Amino acid sequence: MQHDLVVIGAGPGGFDAAIEAAEAGLRTALVEKADLGGTCLNWGCIPTKVMLGATSAIEELAGQSKMKVASGSIKVDFAALQTRKGKLIAGTRKAMAQRLKSLGVDFFSGSARVETPGKITVQGENPATLEYGKLVIASGSRPIFFPGLEPDNDTVVDSNGFLALKSVPESLIVIGAGFIGIEMAQVAHRLGAKIHMVDAMDRVAPAEDPEVSKALGSMFKRWKWDLRLGVRVQSVTTQNGRALLTLDSGETIEADKALVAVGRGPVTDGMNLETLGVSIERGGITVNENLEAAPDVYAVGDVNGMIQLAHAASHQAHYVVSRMTGKTDEAYASGPVPSVLYGAPEAMRVGRMPEEVAESGQQCEVSKFALAGNPMAQAHAATQGFVKVVWADDTVAGVTAVGHDVSRLTTPSTMIVQEGWTREDTYGTIFPHPSLDEALLGALRAERKPA
Repeated sequence: MQHDLVVIGAGPGGFDAAIEAAEAGLRTALVEKADLGGTCLNWGCIPTKVMLGATSAIEELAGQSKMKVASGSIKVDFAALQTRKGKLIAGTRKAMAQRLKSLGVDFFSGSARVETPGKITVQGENPATLEYGKLVIASGSRPIFFPGLEPDNDTVVDSNGFLALKSVPESLIVIGAGFIGIEMAQVAHRLGAKIHMVDAMDRVAPAEDPEVSKALGSMFKRWKWDLRLGVRVQSVTTQNGRALLTLDSGETIEADKALVAVGRGPVTDGMNLETLGVSIERGGITVNENLEAAPDVYAVGDVNGMIQLAHAASHQAHYVVSRMTGKTDEAYASGPVPSVLYGAPEAMRVGRMPEEVAESGQQCEVSKFALAGNPMAQAHAATQGFVKVVWADDTVAGVTAVGHDVSRLTTPSTMIVQEGWTREDTYGTIFPHPSLDEALLGALRAERKPA
């Protein structure tokens, strides 16, 4: 069966590539060995946000209770929440399948394997051989584990296992203080679990600005989380029906469950990609400035190791289809890519942070606004946190924030960074009052200090 384009992987990058290619008139096939939507929809971004959304009222009530203006309790039916999560995901998958069908995309369920350049086979219930003009590899990533930290799917689980829990543990060890671990820990915390968080790095959210990490850590400590940072884990096992974590020091921690969330790695095995001349390294498939892994072969999303974010994968997919349909011959340029930690508190970041500006040799300054001065943060009894703007030679190079609902600042911040605003530009746009956006405006107009 001949196609102009075959896409391997139906996550955000692969699905969007298939849709855009079909809209552009290319005969397109999409191959997926698991479920439409990939990790993001089925075992990552979306189910986690459903859980955070369903439990958000618990955190809101806790804040208002501290102000002595509300009291009571909120009970979450965890079984019902899991059922609702499943229905939402299934509904989205159904809509995606209908979209593919309406555009004439041929969908194949099974594992893809390259036989020769220009030909792949699909191994599954309905085996097929597909010939292609161009190939997009969007096979995504999977959880990775260090020796001694492998899940046993009993009391030790990975992120997939956490999202499939049938009941909430009374205590939870979280190995890994990155975004995955923090978001899932917040869900468990809201539902009453005692949290033990362990990481080899010396701060939570180690990829973020140090001030953001410090603020997050301070909030988690106020919640009585047991934070063990800068320590190494020797093993985590099931002992007598409970998770037992052993540190290199010999110290042990016990809990009902343990979540291993130490990172994700690219999925490249089993596809025989070497036949195409594709170079695969630890971080993923090597691509050039055009996201090409080999002649007529592109790699987008987590699998190319550039950045593990669904919206980055979709952006890369758009570029690749634009390139293969002759709409651009420029090298790929992502522009500023935003990232968000969801929950309460939240954190967001886009653009360059102070150390990156300093490395470029530009003059670096920062300006900040504390959420304690924002009326919306006050109204929600959640005034911890701040918005921080990073300046490079008098233009906005980056924005980061931590605290109540700061994810809503992500898109305006991305546009501001992309446009390279100066202070004068802040007067050309009206920010609504009262709004959390005013915290961003306050940071843009605040006194600047050397970074």
